[in-house]
Amino acid sequence: MTARLTTGRTRRRPPSPEDALGYELRTDLLTRVAHAHDASHYLLRPEVVVRADGVDGVVAAMREASRRGLPVTFRSGGTSLSGQASGAGMLIDTRTRFTRVEVLDGGERVRCQPGATLRLVNGHLARHGRRLGPDPASEIACTVGGVVANNSSGMSSGTTRTAYRTVESMTVVLASGTVVDTGAPDADARLAAREPDLHRGLAALRDRVRSSPAMRAEVERQFAMKNTMGYSVNALLDHDSPVKILEHLLVGSEGTLGWVADVTFRTVPLLTKVATTLLVFDSLERATDALVPLGLSGPEAIELMDAASLRVAAADPKADPSMRSLARGAGITGQTALLVEYRAATDDALAPLQDAARAVVDGLALEVPATLTTDPATRERLWRVRKGLYTAVAGARPAGATALLEDVVVPVPDLTATVRDLGGLFARHGYDDAVTFGHAKDGNLHFMISPRLGDPAELDRYEAFSDDLVDLVLGHRGSLKAEHGTGRIMAPFVQRQYGDDLYAVMREIKSLFDPRGVLNPGVVLTDDPREHLRDLKVEASAGGEDAPLVDRCVECGYCEPGCPSRTVTTTPRQRIALLKELAVAPEGEREELAKAYEYWGVQTCAADSMCVEACPVGIDTGVVMKGHRARSNPALVQKGGEALAGSWGPVVDVLRGALGVVQKVPTPVVRVASEVARGAVGTDVVPRVDGDLPGPGPQREEADLAAADGDAPRAVLFASCMGELFAPADGGLPDDGRPVGAEAAFRALCERAGVGLVVPQGIGGLCCGTPWVSKGLPDGAARMARQVLDALWTATRGGELPVVCDASSCTHGLVETPHHLSAQDAARFARLRIVDAVTFVRTDVLPALAARGVDVERLPSVVVHPTCATVHLGAVDDLRAVAAAVADDAVVPAAWGCCGFAGDRGMLHPELTAAATHAEATEVAAGERTLPDGRYDAYVSNNRTCEMGMARATGRDYVHVLELLEAATR
Repeated sequence: MTARLTTGRTRRRPPSPEDALGYELRTDLLTRVAHAHDASHYLLRPEVVVRADGVDGVVAAMREASRRGLPVTFRSGGTSLSGQASGAGMLIDTRTRFTRVEVLDGGERVRCQPGATLRLVNGHLARHGRRLGPDPASEIACTVGGVVANNSSGMSSGTTRTAYRTVESMTVVLASGTVVDTGAPDADARLAAREPDLHRGLAALRDRVRSSPAMRAEVERQFAMKNTMGYSVNALLDHDSPVKILEHLLVGSEGTLGWVADVTFRTVPLLTKVATTLLVFDSLERATDALVPLGLSGPEAIELMDAASLRVAAADPKADPSMRSLARGAGITGQTALLVEYRAATDDALAPLQDAARAVVDGLALEVPATLTTDPATRERLWRVRKGLYTAVAGARPAGATALLEDVVVPVPDLTATVRDLGGLFARHGYDDAVTFGHAKDGNLHFMISPRLGDPAELDRYEAFSDDLVDLVLGHRGSLKAEHGTGRIMAPFVQRQYGDDLYAVMREIKSLFDPRGVLNPGVVLTDDPREHLRDLKVEASAGGEDAPLVDRCVECGYCEPGCPSRTVTTTPRQRIALLKELAVAPEGEREELAKAYEYWGVQTCAADSMCVEACPVGIDTGVVMKGHRARSNPALVQKGGEALAGSWGPVVDVLRGALGVVQKVPTPVVRVASEVARGAVGTDVVPRVDGDLPGPGPQREEADLAAADGDAPRAVLFASCMGELFAPADGGLPDDGRPVGAEAAFRALCERAGVGLVVPQGIGGLCCGTPWVSKGLPDGAARMARQVLDALWTATRGGELPVVCDASSCTHGLVETPHHLSAQDAARFARLRIVDAVTFVRTDVLPALAARGVDVERLPSVVVHPTCATVHLGAVDDLRAVAAAVADDAVVPAAWGCCGFAGDRGMLHPELTAAATHAEATEVAAGERTLPDGRYDAYVSNNRTCEMGMARATGRDYVHVLELLEAATR
């Protein structure tokens, strides 16, 4: 479904000629403004945004661009930093509908489409003990398309496991529309037949470079380092056939030579045994002097962090204590750290690496003692800071400043002098807040400065700095780009780095592939010496109440893959960018954007806050959208929300009665009636009622559950009102068993385990408060929070007993309760311990069941849907563990994500849930096709509305994992 805004409501887009051609074309202002933003500091607003359905759709869209006289830019993840993913003509979205991953040869190879994130691909490969070679820090969001287009590498890939070195074959769409499968047995002959000039030209360039000792030597020198400047002309030396040269020239070409529709990689082993250490030196020189002996000890990665980076690390509350402790005493002055990691497939293979590491480390002069740790939690804390350095530093930049990250490489022997010279460059140009870090093992440095690009004087300073930087890096015989791609930022300097002869070769390559110059003009090669200074993004503030919440956004895009609305309306990055654009837009544009934003931004945000889990600067766009909903609700509505909180028990009874009536009315009648009401009142007010809506569930139990042998109760049960509103699934248990509901299942399990429970007085009128928070009703949320606190304070005896909730979203809602209380009440609530039922079952009930000899009837396989609340609670592993207690194989799909049901949002905007669940449902269906009976033995989650959303998406009954465990222990 394609949603368009029309007087605040959605409707189906009328069929268009583009539909038959395999793409959707949009020219509305909001779409063009939203897609103008990416992670770089450039801003080009496209005239047209296209979402293609497949290869034929991309070819057709490129023909349409030619008809319109528009250049073409391909956009996948939009995480590139050098300006290569933005264009002012036609922007083709090659992420949304290009996410297929196919594991081949038991994981030895993998075929991916360009929209698949590296995290998704590696999730599929992990089951086979393999991973991709490139490992950029942005793996949560960067896509295969960008990895190939930029020849990405990363922290441990060096020069041998880059995209260039691990690609096996690809399908390419050329500017002419020709589709080339480089993996076909007769691929070279086909290329010669279909593109004879290109085939002949590549062979001639190969021979020219090989016959010139000077060019050959320069190519070998340049590509002995990490190097993503210009085109991958090393392909002219590394490969003989024109089709293989073409294939490797596409790697690193940044969308200027063609589009990679799919790619097959050779994978590398996933080395799960890891030892990590943080080495802190008193100076940069001592740190870089240690690189040679450390490199000889066999590490996978050596990451450098300068003093400014360490100050960021020390201020991060989630960083490892070894990092935070650096700020004590005299503080961080000139220290430099190396984060060193060793990896192996087995403990036995790791042991000699650890011995070698200790032998080197013992001989180093360190500021603080170093520990070589194998603890996964410590490693995660150390790497968390390093991977998030850019965005963390950028998020703390001064208001109005641009976070500008550069990426250079020099031979490792030149690293010390280069870093020292960089420091002088920063001082000379007034960039005193610059931060330097990078992949020291490869001589690859990143540094960040924060210029105000909207200030002409600042722009002049930045221009002078860029010129001096080019002189510095080339003076050390380095490359101006190591792994981020040439983009626009370094396009004017390609000729200086390579010299006239090799630059002429690159020019001929561009002419052979793209004779009309329509593919991503201004990127990689340019005739404009000021290309890097044009179309710069000037930072704006969102203003008002949004500013302190969103202005620190660096538009990195890490939030996008986990956003439920990413394929149907907008993403958190786009929502924030649009807020900033609204603040500075001309009056006519502002009115149009504001009208569209209500649906595309506010109404279709699931407000599940998965974005904050990925955001390196801690922005919760869900909270921002809830704020917009609250401000749009008039005082009368707020009063009504507060009144509902005060009489929630009767309200639930009324809602249950209405659901009971709905169950007795024929589905077509109910559907039509709800659609009429939605059309009259609004789609964000009246839910769509369909045949898959369950009837009312049983009322919550008010009686306590006695413990075995007269023991004291172990917990307070706060049963969710969702169990009252929505009945359990009709099926979903083995042998056609009927689920009993999450509350009943939990009580039965506790009874079998001998665990006593207390129920708060007046449970029928209590709620976690999420409905009020989600709908922007803070007065009602506050009233309910006070009622819940009073009831739980009494039931828990002032916090002596934990509070257990049987629905993950409600557990999370209870955890968030202090936000709606006074400071005094919040302090009291802090003494309560809130636990999800799944976690409690794992820690308390399962051991008690085993102690009492209760058998668990196991199943071969179940598929597990974690919820967004489970992530927030840190309970995903608990959900897996409880599922694994019932099944031999508990499968969590690699593509799982928030279902977008979000309470009632999936009923208000069914297109949201349909889009959010599509990838996961597709993967579940693919998994079913590999099973003997064509289905899993059960489908589980731990939240009723999420189960409803996944059931709608897959056509399978999803049940609470505790319902499955209860049935297995009867």
